[in-house]
Amino acid sequence: MAGGAFVSDGGGGGSYEGGVTGFVIITCIVAAMGGLLFGYDLGISGGVTSMEEFLSKFFPEVDRQMHNARRETAYCKFDNQLLQLFTSSLYLAALVSSFAASVVTRKYGRKISMFVGGLAFLIGALFNAFAVNVAMLIIGRLLLGVGVGFANQSTPVYLSEMAPAKLRGALNIGFQMAITIGILIANLINYGTSQMARNGWRVSLGLAAVPAVVMVIGSFALPDTPNSMLERGKYEQAREMLQKIRGADNVDEEFQDLCDACEAAKKVEHPWKNLFLQAKYRPALAFCSAIPFFQQFTGINVIMFYAPVLFKTLGFADDASLISAVITGVVNVVSTLVSIYAVDRYGRRILFLEGGIQMIICQIIVGSLIGAKFGTTGSGTLTPATADWVLAFICIYVAGFAWSWGPLGWLVPSEICPLEIRPAGQAVNVSVNMFFTFLIGQFFLTMLCHMKFGLFYFFGGMVLIMTIFIYFLLPETKGVPIEEMGRVWKQHPFWKRYIPDDAVTGGSEETSVKEV
Repeated sequence: MAGGAFVSDGGGGGSYEGGVTGFVIITCIVAAMGGLLFGYDLGISGGVTSMEEFLSKFFPEVDRQMHNARRETAYCKFDNQLLQLFTSSLYLAALVSSFAASVVTRKYGRKISMFVGGLAFLIGALFNAFAVNVAMLIIGRLLLGVGVGFANQSTPVYLSEMAPAKLRGALNIGFQMAITIGILIANLINYGTSQMARNGWRVSLGLAAVPAVVMVIGSFALPDTPNSMLERGKYEQAREMLQKIRGADNVDEEFQDLCDACEAAKKVEHPWKNLFLQAKYRPALAFCSAIPFFQQFTGINVIMFYAPVLFKTLGFADDASLISAVITGVVNVVSTLVSIYAVDRYGRRILFLEGGIQMIICQIIVGSLIGAKFGTTGSGTLTPATADWVLAFICIYVAGFAWSWGPLGWLVPSEICPLEIRPAGQAVNVSVNMFFTFLIGQFFLTMLCHMKFGLFYFFGGMVLIMTIFIYFLLPETKGVPIEEMGRVWKQHPFWKRYIPDDAVTGGSEETSVKEV
């Protein structure tokens, strides 16, 4: 089987008038606050669950277990289902809410979904900050999950639709950039609040309200996308908005392509049924399901929301574990900048493949280093030199993820779905992502307790499988207008069997595809 395809910059999208404007950049920055919300939560929960004041108040059993070396090995210090539920419950709520968000996004527009997401996150943050028992913590986390579900469903779609095709990758990765910045900010705040004599955990959890307020206010100021306006019959407003975001008066060709796609979408009465049953949507369904599944099984969320716990398990001191999490957060942000630079220059496939190879190597090395020191019994300590090597290879692993599966895991599903199934496709993407994030969050510490250092080999094996999947099945989508994705699938050696000739629409020129 041929190894995927490369799509050149031909086609209608290359001849559209206008380009990126300051207006588009500003709107995309505000919209990307949805990513900041998600990132802040990813980073904050691990730090809070490693704070002894928090554990002794809400999870005293874990606090006793952590200090009882006779009962538990190093691998099992934090193995507690209720503690893991504090982290994972958010993602279960996000899974359910993403389906409601898909309906709201289609009927009322992308910005309404972003507003609902920001508001739910704000209320959830306040519940967590003022929690007096575990029930309040879980309720707050569920509300945060609703916010994440709405924001993650609407924001990538919004960014893809606002950006010109040639810069869609870089602007859409603004969402992932916001996630990484949110993680870094959370790690820094965790380090600062850990120095407080009391209630540092309340400050950490409560400060999640800040990006939520920005998103709530920003959603009022944001314009809706031309695609969304067309879906609701606002043709003149859609043309004016397209002229504004492209910075050009002559947008006839792009506007006509959007109108054609919108008219085709209106004829579709059952987008969910069509997505799952019609063969021409099989590629979109496959990647909206497989990419978020694989993204979680890279093992990245083990690092992102359990980093302080993981480092503490490996024998780092309290401050050292939080500082190490900050270091990985910095690497995450810097490496995402690499992706922003490279994604529209070198394409999606090369980043997926290089990042995958880098992560496989690092997972094997980290697992071997931990296995050599702790073995299967979990007794032992890391020497300072070994600890430095573990941290170094975790950072290299994070870098590989941050310029590949991190941003592309959100970008590719958002740019491959035709307008008529786009909200449904994005809902599948978010719900699959959240379901497996929930599983990893709920069971990682238990898996670490039972699989020990072999857990890193498990994730390395999963990255190998997903890298092979990308090599054979993902065509290059760099520079391809969203409305012309049918042409890309039609010319792919595997997916072409599912695409009828009448599904290839858009553009006045042939988009050339060559096998790689």
